Amino acid sequence: MATTTTRFMIISDTHNFQFGNAERYDGEFVQPTPKCDVLLHCGDLTMTGGIADYKKCIQMLGTIDAEVKLVIAGNHDRDLDPNWDQHPDEFDQEVQDEHEEAIALWKGPIAKAAGFTIYTSPYQPEFCNWAFPYERDEDRFNPEDKVAPGMKCIAKNPIPDFPGIDLMMTHGPSKDILDWTPDQNVGCESLLRAVSRARLKLYCFGHIHEAYGMEMISWEEDKSLIGQAAYKSKVVHKNEYPEPSIMPIKHGEETLMVNAAIMNMGYRPTNSPWLLDIELPRV
Repeated sequence: MATTTTRFMIISDTHNFQFGNAERYDGEFVQPTPKCDVLLHCGDLTMTGGIADYKKCIQMLGTIDAEVKLVIAGNHDRDLDPNWDQHPDEFDQEVQDEHEEAIALWKGPIAKAAGFTIYTSPYQPEFCNWAFPYERDEDRFNPEDKVAPGMKCIAKNPIPDFPGIDLMMTHGPSKDILDWTPDQNVGCESLLRAVSRARLKLYCFGHIHEAYGMEMISWEEDKSLIGQAAYKSKVVHKNEYPEPSIMPIKHGEETLMVNAAIMNMGYRPTNSPWLLDIELPRV
């Protein structure tokens, strides 16, 4: 199959970041950013949502030179979640109006972008009543016959088996891969099961600021293995930004995992984007 090199810039957890801030914190996400084919933002665009901050985020993303820009929400982007309400026992028309205005903004002309096929999800395990939650015993990503024992399947659009997708972007990480916190690893077991089934080329996310990094995961040859049983080994890769990292990936055997959180634990923009050259099928 013929392939073509596609350059991705991957960022996440910008939390109201604007160019100019990074210089104060000795960060590396400064203008001009390198040109890329596809910009991926893995969520947490703002601190708590809000139309004014969404507009600033769109303006910031608009200055990055990319042919295609794909953005998902995160748990901090509360008013993009139609089910989030800080007063769950009351119907709050103001919250509903803010949600509809925020969605219209991201679908409107100032956020206009080209189309692209990718599996995306803003959801992550429930945490402190933030947006886009699911419970730890709920599986959003696997069909009913592939969920772990004791888990409840709530998947409306399960991640397909290999070779159904090449790329995936979620806000939160899968279990035990770039999901470290000072207390424990907090990634999602169901996501690990889904990724091991899909064996896609690139999986990017954010959410866990302190676990920023990139790892090449190798899978066991037996494609019937799921979750931790399918995990074989990993290789840690450093960031070469602003130079691109050329990443050959053995499709079906390896998955490149990227935690792209720009902010550190103190919400300072100290982490660089990831600039990756990946071979994808030519269409």
